[in-house]
Amino acid sequence: MTASRATARLGRWTYRDVAKAIDHSLLRPELDDRFVEDGCRLAAEYDVASVCVRPADVARAVRLLAGTDVAVGTVVGFPHGSHTTATKVFEARRALDDGARELDMVINIGALRSGRDADVEADIAAVVAVGHEAGAIVKVILENCYLTDDEKVRGCRLAEAAGADFVKTSTGFAPGGATLDDLALMRRTVSPHIGVKAAGGVRTLDALLAVLELGVTRVGATATKAILDDFLARAAGAAPAVAAGATVPTGGAEE
Repeated sequence: MTASRATARLGRWTYRDVAKAIDHSLLRPELDDRFVEDGCRLAAEYDVASVCVRPADVARAVRLLAGTDVAVGTVVGFPHGSHTTATKVFEARRALDDGARELDMVINIGALRSGRDADVEADIAAVVAVGHEAGAIVKVILENCYLTDDEKVRGCRLAEAAGADFVKTSTGFAPGGATLDDLALMRRTVSPHIGVKAAGGVRTLDALLAVLELGVTRVGATATKAILDDFLARAAGAAPAVAAGATVPTGGAEE
C-alpha cells in the first residue's frame, strides 16, 4: 500500500517537497544508452527536480524529458575542476545549446588550496555569465573532502560573489561525499537565497530528510526510486516512520 503523491506527507514534508529536491544522477562513465534513457524515464515518472547527465547525453535527455517538469542538467569541468576557464565556458555553451538548463561546475580545487581566490572567482564567474545569459541555474562543486573548513568557507563565499545559484559538496567521485557538518557549514556561510546541494552518500530517505532539515535545497541521488517509494510507503503507514538521528554516510563513489 502506498499513499497518493498528491496527499502523501511525512511530518512537514510533502511528496513534492522531497521529489523536487532530487537531482537524479546519471554520471557514471560505464552507463550505456539504455540505462540513461531508463533513468530519464524514471525521473519523469517520479517527477524529480532534474536529471544530471553526462555532457554527451544532454540532447538525448532533453528529447526524452520534453513536456515534463523535470529539468536537464549536466556537469562542467568534471570531475577534477582543472580544465582551463575557456574550456569550461565552451563546455557550458555546448551543453546549453543542447538544451541543458542546469550546470554543475567544479571549481579549480588546486587554485583554491593555493590561495588564488581571484582566479577561482573569475573561473566561476565566467561559467555563471554564460549560464545566466541562457536562463540556466549554475551550481558550484567544491569537492569538500580535499578542503579545510577555511577553504570550504572561502569557496562558498567566492561562488556567491561570482553569482552562482548553488554551492555543492562533492562530485560523488572523490574519496568522500556530503557530511552533515559540511552541509551545516555551507548553509551558514552563504546567503539564504543561495541553494546548497548535497552529493555523495545520500542513499536513503532518512539521509535525505536529515539534510533537508539542515536547509539543503537539492540532493544528488542515484537511489531515487528507493527513496521515493520509501516515502510513499511510510506516508501510507506501511513502513516505519523516519528513524531518529539519521546520518549521511561518508565516502562512496557515486551520488
